[in-house]
Amino acid sequence: MGALDHLLDLFEITPKRKKRKPMQTVEIKVKMDCDGCERRVRNAVSSMKGAKSVEVSRKQSRVTVTGYVDPSKVLKKVKSTGKRAEFWPYVPYNLVAYPYVAQAYDKKAPSGYVKNVVQALPSPNATDERLTNLFSDENPNACSIM
Repeated sequence: MGALDHLLDLFEITPKRKKRKPMQTVEIKVKMDCDGCERRVRNAVSSMKGAKSVEVSRKQSRVTVTGYVDPSKVLKKVKSTGKRAEFWPYVPYNLVAYPYVAQAYDKKAPSGYVKNVVQALPSPNATDERLTNLFSDENPNACSIM
């Protein structure tokens, strides 16, 4: 009966399981003015399949969704409420090397946050950088130049 069982296993139809999305946290910036706006956004996002927890902070204009959700679908769902929304563009300022660079500093950012921009390090071929390093105390050849 071993061969017959093997043939049955080959021709057995089994439904394919969908791959589960990873657990993740999605942060979205949404401008909310009143309790009604906050409630509308919370209800829209919490009704999504896979959303485990929804935190809404009207003071920071921030919605945090944790669960097995797709970030683009969460953004689309928030936009369907009629609110202007975008992914959370800020990071804590202590995680950034130069938090007060012109591109990173934003007056509209909540306190303790700056924009999440690529931190541009000065080019090693920049003239002003070379001149400041030329007379620096860390430069071992500085005294020979002076």
